[in-house]
Amino acid sequence: MEDLFQVAHRFERFCRHREWKFCFIGGLALQQWGRPRLTRDVDLCLLTGFGEEESFIDAILSEYIPRIEDAREFAISNRVLLLSTHDGIGIDVSLGGIPFEEKIIEHAQDIEYLPGLSLRICSAEDLVILKSFADRLQDWADVESVIDERENTLDWSYVNGELETLCALKESTDILKKLRDLRGNA
Repeated sequence: MEDLFQVAHRFERFCRHREWKFCFIGGLALQQWGRPRLTRDVDLCLLTGFGEEESFIDAILSEYIPRIEDAREFAISNRVLLLSTHDGIGIDVSLGGIPFEEKIIEHAQDIEYLPGLSLRICSAEDLVILKSFADRLQDWADVESVIDERENTLDWSYVNGELETLCALKESTDILKKLRDLRGNA
């Protein structure tokens, strides 16, 4: 069975060959910035902008297996392309286009996970923002693990500013309060 890191590395080569802007988010980034936990899929943000998504989707679907029926249409309407490897490992490609997603990719860095295998991942701050904004139980556990591991090195001004902007779009101030509460307990 193909290893998750190898799946990510192969997808990274696919993106780099096309000179696409991207970075890994989710569980793979958590392996670097928080307490590692079992993750069963590969999540990444691919900067497509708005209006050109179909060319990215079609190129990816020419090489990768869709995980759902009508994956192309789902990706166009939901901005997430759901893929699978032959071994059943999921690859979730978020189609980025908003300014925050551009920042995620701009801040990304290459981290060596295995000898000779580096992956371009989001920053710890951007992972905290993404996980907080997702606002699910497991995401809050992940945020807590990043805080536990990196509290004193995180740029909290950046985290709070970006998260505040995103929460305004979602019309939710509960997320900011949850993060403040979690930091108070860290």
